[in-house]
Amino acid sequence: MTHTNSTLPKRVWCDGCYDMVHFGHANQLRQAKQMGQRLVVGVHTDEEIAKHKGPPVFNEQERYRMVRGIKWVDEIVEGAPYSTTVETLDKYDCEFCVHGNDITLTADGIDTYAEVKKAGRYRECERTPGVSTTDLVGRMLLLTKSHHSRDDELKEEHRERTRTLSTCILQDAEAHSPWTRVSRFLPSTQTIMQFAEGRPPAPNDVIIYVSGSFDLFHIGHLCFLEEARKLGDYLIVGLYTDQVVNDYKGSNYPIMSLHERVLSVLAYKPVSEVVIGAPYVVTQDLIDRFRIDYVVEGTHVEHHQQSEDVDPYAVPKALGKYKTVDSNNDMTTEKIIDRIIDHRRAFESRNAAKERKEAAAFKALQKLEKEKNLIKGSAHEIICIEDPK
Repeated sequence: MTHTNSTLPKRVWCDGCYDMVHFGHANQLRQAKQMGQRLVVGVHTDEEIAKHKGPPVFNEQERYRMVRGIKWVDEIVEGAPYSTTVETLDKYDCEFCVHGNDITLTADGIDTYAEVKKAGRYRECERTPGVSTTDLVGRMLLLTKSHHSRDDELKEEHRERTRTLSTCILQDAEAHSPWTRVSRFLPSTQTIMQFAEGRPPAPNDVIIYVSGSFDLFHIGHLCFLEEARKLGDYLIVGLYTDQVVNDYKGSNYPIMSLHERVLSVLAYKPVSEVVIGAPYVVTQDLIDRFRIDYVVEGTHVEHHQQSEDVDPYAVPKALGKYKTVDSNNDMTTEKIIDRIIDHRRAFESRNAAKERKEAAAFKALQKLEKEKNLIKGSAHEIICIEDPK
């Protein structure tokens, strides 16, 4: 059981769109929770996001549910204002606001945290390198992943599609944002340990096992895991390797790499443990190794078959350890990609506009920093002249 440090501020605030929630969002919330006893998260409406950024991929009800499911979140505020104000912090009794060390701008190019920064009620946490919502949208539009296909291996029509849909190469070579442009995600044991619950199952715990790709972790995944967890005390999620996912889904799936998917799953409340690179077929050895009581499969969305001749659940079925649950949600990774493709032009425009705004803001910050350094240098020279000692 986690004990809260009573010396920390009682309530701290985070806010955002949290569209296509990924492990970068979760890591921000994890860091924010370390700064206070309770974490309150404000989530913007579809209308506010469309006004300032462009169309969100997920609707507000889906986004509220996803943020509420993250294990470091204590409560959420639906329909939080896009620009964070001191009034908002006071209204929800929060001492300060926490955000990553990048910048968020309104439609007018104004820093959304300007007011709370000026009031001294703003704290920063480390932005997670290697991922952003813009990047994930770009991956789906490009339909390429470096660990599956090189450009010279793509058919001509796919290469043309890649060029047409690309949101990662802008006409203006200078319009590159250091926040939207992401470096390759580099997983580490430390990051996984920070996300992991770290609690082994108790001797009498009923242990549930589920498996899948859990690519672009979404509301359908969360609903399924919540239902599966109700069957026991300890939920283990087996995540297939990128190669296994690619074998049964083809194209350039998965969109997210294995370690990105591990962190995405670990961030959610129902999950106790993850098996990294789990076998596609649930074996007797796997059941014995993890003391699994029930292997659970969802019924709402059809399970992907690696081979029509192989039933991955044959062993647990024979042992009487197989159960099914209905998530009551039909969201799939494919449906998310369809949403992106259907609104391709809008998302392309959104990503390009976002990057240009951020690039301009970063340029202005660099200029300001340069001017400050010049002033400091001049002041130092004056001191040296007046007092050569």
